[in-house]
Amino acid sequence: MKIPAGPFFLIKMIGITSDTHENENAIKKAVKIFKEKNVEFVVHCGDIISPQMLEHFQGLNMKFVFGNNDGEKEGLNKMAQEIGFGEIREELEFEHNGKKFFVYHGTNEGKLDSIIKSNKYNYVLTGHTHIKKNWKAGNTRVINPGALFGIYPYTIAVLDAEKDELEFIKIPQR
Repeated sequence: MKIPAGPFFLIKMIGITSDTHENENAIKKAVKIFKEKNVEFVVHCGDIISPQMLEHFQGLNMKFVFGNNDGEKEGLNKMAQEIGFGEIREELEFEHNGKKFFVYHGTNEGKLDSIIKSNKYNYVLTGHTHIKKNWKAGNTRVINPGALFGIYPYTIAVLDAEKDELEFIKIPQR
């Protein structure tokens, strides 16, 4: 039996990561998983740290925001644009499959709370705390994928926004 190609048979997953803090080994493992899961794109919620780390994400469609530890903003932006990822900003707003997303590292808790309480977004993706979170405030689902540094276990997330299903995935530390 041949299954027809088309949008009804495509599962469009979004990868989510944050706080990778130059942990090359964990980044490589996360990228491998995102590729195996055939994610449409990956959102990085900040704290990349150095421009060279962006090279590990090649082969993926990426969206990045800055975190509070991303001091080399000019270098990060230059490398991101050379690789083809586009500009890295403090925050990012986009639509995907009819869903509204807002991405912000989460450094300013008051600002993050205001964004969540605005109820303008289907999803708010954040990082900063290194703690995986998944909760709803009104119509807004708030997701923190966890981190690949400074916490055990390391985690990333994969979201099927069409079905509103989220999976946290542990990244082996060794």
